[in-house]
Amino acid sequence: MSYDNRNNDRRNGGGGNRGNRNQGGGYGRRNDDRRGNERRGDDRRDGERRYNDDHRGGNREQRRGGNDRRGGGGYDRGDRRGGNKVRHDRSNPYRQGYREDRMAQKENEPAIPDDIDVADLDPSVLQDLRVLSKDNADRVAKHMIMAATWMADDPQLALTHARAAKNRAGRVGVVREAAGIAAYHAGEWKEALSELRAARRISGGPGLLAVMADAERGLGRPEKALEIGRSPEARDLDEDSRIELSIVMAGARHDMGQHESALATLQQLNPTMKGDGFEHIRLAYAYGDALAQVGRTDEARQWFEHVSKADTDELTDAAERLKELK
Repeated sequence: MSYDNRNNDRRNGGGGNRGNRNQGGGYGRRNDDRRGNERRGDDRRDGERRYNDDHRGGNREQRRGGNDRRGGGGYDRGDRRGGNKVRHDRSNPYRQGYREDRMAQKENEPAIPDDIDVADLDPSVLQDLRVLSKDNADRVAKHMIMAATWMADDPQLALTHARAAKNRAGRVGVVREAAGIAAYHAGEWKEALSELRAARRISGGPGLLAVMADAERGLGRPEKALEIGRSPEARDLDEDSRIELSIVMAGARHDMGQHESALATLQQLNPTMKGDGFEHIRLAYAYGDALAQVGRTDEARQWFEHVSKADTDELTDAAERLKELK
């Protein structure tokens, strides 16, 4: 899983794209301009498959089996002794006017091209959507495909499709997850946190902690990001997800002016110049950036040289950083 369009400059987070805040750590690692260029030549099918791999692949295997419905059911858990107290937020299906609002939302959904095939969606996602009626499941699936298609090039349009899917299937965990990721890439930090928390309540599991932590940074709350990084769930992440989360935590330390601590956070991952996978390239970039932040320019230059050579797709700005350090 991964993570980049943050709509602000998070180069201290080690994301690698300085002008565009490059995830899901700078977490939005793949929504920068260069990433967009990489994807423009892809058709919708390839875009959706990449979305499944990047944002869901390592997450679904780690999910706990049962549904965690704490706080669910549309009621306020704070007052049950005197009868179930109905919430008054707009997502409450029991409030007055809820049905009318839902109908209006469906009427205003973004258009979907006729050639979208739901079979392009990951089979595990389609399985989750089987709790819906067939027509509704097909519509939700197509909105999710469109959200993945536009994630890099037009994150606001992607978010519109993701919201439409959520309005139709708000109790399906993977749909809320997709809405959270889309909101994150569009820079809607509060919405991203809300949706990802809802997804975790429904499906469980430790996935997407890095996205949530980086959204906290987007809201100017680096302390909250560090709390997420220290949570028990963080111990259950796979290697790539741990790297992402550590990069975000280092970025939070940078946000707080704690540059030495940021460097120490990344050193715990034993960064190496031998790895050439995307996560290892991002880690190497973040480590080089942290070295530069503490004045260890010669060492930083060596790491940026490594990243510049390994990053053949130019997903980072390591070459530019290297020029600045010469």
